[in-house]
Amino acid sequence: MTTFSDRPNTALLVIDVQNGVVDGAHERDAVVANIGSLVERARAERVPVVWVQHSDEGLARGSDEWLIVPELAPGGSEPLVEKNYGDSFENTALESVLSGLGVGRLVVVGAQTDACIRSTLHGAFVRGYDTTLVGDAHTTEDQTSWGAPPPDQVIAHTNLYWNYQTAPGRTAGTVETKDVDFAGAP
Repeated sequence: MTTFSDRPNTALLVIDVQNGVVDGAHERDAVVANIGSLVERARAERVPVVWVQHSDEGLARGSDEWLIVPELAPGGSEPLVEKNYGDSFENTALESVLSGLGVGRLVVVGAQTDACIRSTLHGAFVRGYDTTLVGDAHTTEDQTSWGAPPPDQVIAHTNLYWNYQTAPGRTAGTVETKDVDFAGAP
């Protein structure tokens, strides 16, 4: 039910699954495996997979930390969007990539839950996209020393509140990897 009447397609949006972003992240290996299974399913179902890769002063472009984790690899024809801000739409080509693919619905996975995932979810939703978060396919690192809740609670809270997002003409929701339906609504 996306607000884009001319964009019937769904895309899997893989955000910042980079060595320096997920190293030490909560349940890193399980999350990366879930993302890998969704990438395989999307490819098999001919659903576009769009990759997002962050860089900033702490994550230098071209460094080992900047690289996408070795367990995952963007396909040769799959778009890779580079970004410098939390919201994957901010000052990037993401909107034009999605428009070109006829995408009005996003299935979102990646890192970090309390930063780029949340920013991109909200950025997509306010831009008119139906936006589904895969609850067991996003992660974050432990930020308790800065006053944040433990990572499992950050993830659980994000899953909870995203399941109840509403706006005119758009849908949001949270599903587990096993329940992702690239053709259906959340």
